[in-house]
Amino acid sequence: MALVLAALAEAVATVAGAMSLILVYGLGMVFLLTPVVRMHRVLTGLARSRAWAWSGIRVPEPYDPPPPPPVLQPDGWYRSERTLYKTPTVPAWNMRWKWMFADPATWRDMLWLALDPFVSGVLGLLPLLLIGCGVATPFLWHPFAAPLGLAVAAAGVLAAPRLLQAHARWTVLLLAPTARTLLAGTMRHLARTRTEAIDSQSAELQRIERELHDGAQARLIAMGMTLGAAEGLVRDDPAAAKVLLARAREASATALGELRRVVRGIHPPVLAERGLGDAVRALALDSPIQVTVEVDLPVRPEPPVESAAFFAVSELLTDAAGQPGAERVLIDISHQGAALRVTITGDGDAEPSEEVRHGVERRLASFDGVLAVSGVPGSPTTLTLDLPYALTHTITDKAPKMPGWKVFLVVFGWSLGWLPLFPQGLVSMVFKLSGTEERAWFLALHVPEPFQWPVIVFMICLGAVMIGMAATIPLRHSRERWLAEATPHRLWLER
Repeated sequence: MALVLAALAEAVATVAGAMSLILVYGLGMVFLLTPVVRMHRVLTGLARSRAWAWSGIRVPEPYDPPPPPPVLQPDGWYRSERTLYKTPTVPAWNMRWKWMFADPATWRDMLWLALDPFVSGVLGLLPLLLIGCGVATPFLWHPFAAPLGLAVAAAGVLAAPRLLQAHARWTVLLLAPTARTLLAGTMRHLARTRTEAIDSQSAELQRIERELHDGAQARLIAMGMTLGAAEGLVRDDPAAAKVLLARAREASATALGELRRVVRGIHPPVLAERGLGDAVRALALDSPIQVTVEVDLPVRPEPPVESAAFFAVSELLTDAAGQPGAERVLIDISHQGAALRVTITGDGDAEPSEEVRHGVERRLASFDGVLAVSGVPGSPTTLTLDLPYALTHTITDKAPKMPGWKVFLVVFGWSLGWLPLFPQGLVSMVFKLSGTEERAWFLALHVPEPFQWPVIVFMICLGAVMIGMAATIPLRHSRERWLAEATPHRLWLER
């Protein structure tokens, strides 16, 4: 009944959508497209919510991300194609309506709004029709048909939840992201992470160049000048020359230490030799606060992932050590399937600074990693680094396999689906239409006359459903498996 009421509401929305389309094409798409699309997205958003509330099926939004706001040019103007504007209002409006017009999901929403009242009406009225026919069967045909009527009414009651599931699948068909949308979102995500990786690499090279220029290079220059002065004093003042040589030796040791620090900043030797766990333990020994490290990793991640996780932990640990009141930190390095998870819990209640947080997120973004900060004021803050596919290379096949009950339905459908469809359905229909007296083993021809056609139709539908089920279950499982593998950490779907 709720589905029927929703169908009536959507019929009104469909009429409004049709009128809006007429207005859009009649009075100007540029001016009316944006409010019409917004109204349609509100209606389809309610449909997605109903699919989740009634059937437990989540339907993600398939829309392209909105365009960025207009950027003020150095000359003080905003550009929209070849036109300049003093304010960003018109350029932002132009980009918005073009974004909505070019999004395929906009037109899929309109198609769904046009067809859903009919689909919802059929699926919503079918259980009521079955229950009504089942109740009326003993009175319309024969009193002894009461068991059949009861069975039909029970079938209507049992079919109602399945029909709600069917409506949710129909909603997924048009309102969920398509393969093209998924691919486009993945490409945008890869382009963004590639840009962030390039920026991070550039910043890292600048840091190394600055440390070499200000540290080791300056000391080597000073050491060269000291050696030159000592060379001039060797004959005239050997004692002063020895003092200068001692200073040069101290400067060389200091320069060597700075070079080692730079090398450790590029890729620590302990990380390359011993792995992430021991590298973080070595990092904890140099920390001014008490750090406990727990490691539960069956295998080592790839070197680039290890490096990103290590330096992210290093930045967060340095930031935690500088917070007032911080005395103890617990670092837990573990795995969740193919995901690498690092949890940092400190006794301080301050979150990492915006600069540190942005730097860590930029390091992790290249590997689809995220940084989550949890905690309330006055309680310890927990930082979680999650790299969803850091250990993928160690897993042979972790893709979800088809459950046993689905395998049983596929085998059952292909094995027995032909029986009700062909001999008990189509062949019985041919015998019935031709008036053949031969009944043989056809079940529909042995029941009373009023029930023969319903039984024939039921057999054909049953066989078609069984074969269709056997064909579609593997296809749907393959699609879900592909989505699970192609969507990193369900990142862009949730967005």
